[in-house]
Amino acid sequence: MNLSCSQWQDNSESVKHFAFAKFSAAAEQCLLLFTLILLMFLASLTGNALIALAICTNPTLHTPMYFFLANLSLLEIGYTCSVIPKMLQSLVSEARGISREGCATQMFFFTLFAISECCLLAAMAFDRYMAICSPLHYATRMSRGLCAQLAVVSWAVGCVVGLGQTNYIFSLNFCGPCEIDHFFCDLPPILALACGDTSRNEAAVFVVAVLCISSPFLLIIASYGRILAAVLIMPSPEGRRKALSTCSSHLLVVTLFYGSGSVTYLRPKASHSPGTDKLLALFYTVVTSMLNPIIYSLRNKEVKAALWRTLWKKALTRG
Repeated sequence: MNLSCSQWQDNSESVKHFAFAKFSAAAEQCLLLFTLILLMFLASLTGNALIALAICTNPTLHTPMYFFLANLSLLEIGYTCSVIPKMLQSLVSEARGISREGCATQMFFFTLFAISECCLLAAMAFDRYMAICSPLHYATRMSRGLCAQLAVVSWAVGCVVGLGQTNYIFSLNFCGPCEIDHFFCDLPPILALACGDTSRNEAAVFVVAVLCISSPFLLIIASYGRILAAVLIMPSPEGRRKALSTCSSHLLVVTLFYGSGSVTYLRPKASHSPGTDKLLALFYTVVTSMLNPIIYSLRNKEVKAALWRTLWKKALTRG
């Protein structure tokens, strides 16, 4: 049942507050989901923070690939922190309301981190392309300056898109109902609450999704196409194995991130359903962020060694 907006809305004004829909009327189900999400959230924060710390404190990892990986870990931390705390509160509390300003702030930061990650994954693919296809020029072409520029551009694109999308959507009027049938202030469920014709806004969201999801993804595909061509003509089986090993972790992360994002934002509106959208949201906000540090640490000996050194230093310091 939709919540009444009478306490939050004057007859002449747009809705000023929203409320997240309750996941289930059964308290046991909400408590179980709260526990699972909390554990995955803590695992995600711990894993990404340790990877970022290990890279920053180990000089042997001060290379372009690990510089981008540290940025990815920071993005994942921001990504989850912008959504999960409010989600957890809504699962176990009746205080499920959020102000219009709070909802806009959440949407901005979620969009910022998500779009920045799209761009950063493309930059990471370009780095792998340069390392494998132009190894002799890699050190000079992938300089610290260029890496910093690619990272800054990724964050800047996310910021610009986040500001633009949030401002465009929250310039609309919301007449009620004020219940968001979702876990957080994502773009499609907020648009569904707007008054009047929102076809232009929906088209704008779709166009931005195509540009910000499909364009970096095509760059990634192009980079790995060239990488595969270079690997196939390598004379040494050991060289082929090492080249593919350095790319496998990144490819797995790209598949998880872009797969869930594409299904969510690029499929037709008619195929959207609240239940499916919530499951996808749980996957790309909680599960993917938790899996990324596991994928990189398990499949990369240098990261594993750096993590152990960092944890050992922490243990010695405490001792």
